Amino acid sequence: MKHLYCLLLMLLVLARINAVTPVKILAIGNSFSEDAVEQNLHELATAKGIETVIGNMYIPGCPLELHAKNMRADARAYRYRKIDAFGKMVQVDSMSLSKALADEDWDYISLQQASQLSGLYDTYQPYLHALIAYIIVHVPTKAKIVFHQTWAYAQNSKRAGYENYGKNQMKMYRAIVRASRQAMRTEPIALLIPSGTAIQNARTSSYGDTMNRDGFHLDLLYGRYTAACTWFAVLFRRKVKGNPYAPKDMTPQQVQISQWAADAAARHPYEVTEIKL
Repeated sequence: MKHLYCLLLMLLVLARINAVTPVKILAIGNSFSEDAVEQNLHELATAKGIETVIGNMYIPGCPLELHAKNMRADARAYRYRKIDAFGKMVQVDSMSLSKALADEDWDYISLQQASQLSGLYDTYQPYLHALIAYIIVHVPTKAKIVFHQTWAYAQNSKRAGYENYGKNQMKMYRAIVRASRQAMRTEPIALLIPSGTAIQNARTSSYGDTMNRDGFHLDLLYGRYTAACTWFAVLFRRKVKGNPYAPKDMTPQQVQISQWAADAAARHPYEVTEIKL
C-alpha cells in the first residue's frame, strides 16, 4: 500500500510538471486589436503546442484618451471577448478594465493608439503613462506590458484622419514608427508588436496595396493572418516561418509572404523589409 501511495504521488508530481500552462494575453484596444488577435493567433500557437488564453477589450475606434477616461471612471464600456485554451470564444458585454484585468493571471497586456492618431505621439500622453501605471498596480508582477504598433492606411483610403498624414501611406507609416519608438523609449514597455511594419513589409510583395478590406481595417484573410503571425513571432520569441497553420483559403505563396513579413518585422520593427515574392 505504501509503495502504491508513493507511485501515485510520483505520477501526480510528474503530471503537474508536464502540465502545459497557457500563455494569457489581454489586448486593450479597438477594431485593430480585433483584426490582430481574435482569429489565427490561437491556432498558430496551438500548431506549435502552445496553449493560450486571449482576451480583447473592444470599443470601436477607441483612443488611449478614452481608455484612460474609462479607467478612471471604472466604466463598463467594453465588449470583452475571450478565447479559452480550447479555442472557444465567449463574449461579455459591459465589461470594465478593472474586471478584465482581474479575470485572468495575464502574462501580456497590450495597449495601442487609435489608428488615425497612431503617428501623433502628443496624443499618446498623458494617457499611455496613466494606463500603464494603473495596470502595474492592478495585475501581478509577472505581467509584461506590450505596445501594439498598428498599420498605415491603404494609399487610396478615404478614412477620416488620414489627412493627418497628408493622405500619404509612407508618411503615415513613418510617423507610426516614430511614435511607437518614442513610446518604447519613454515608458516601461517590455515588447513592441510591430504589426504596422509587418503589413508594410507585405505591401512590398505581390500582395501590393491590398492588405485592407476598406482602406483601414485588415483584409479578412491574409491581412489578419499577417498581423497574427507578428504577434506570434514577438510573444513566443520564435520564427513563424514554417508554422503549419494557415487559413484554408490561403495559397502556399500567400502563407510564405505573410510569415516572412512578420518574421522580418520582429527582427527589424522600425524599417521596411522588401519581400520578393
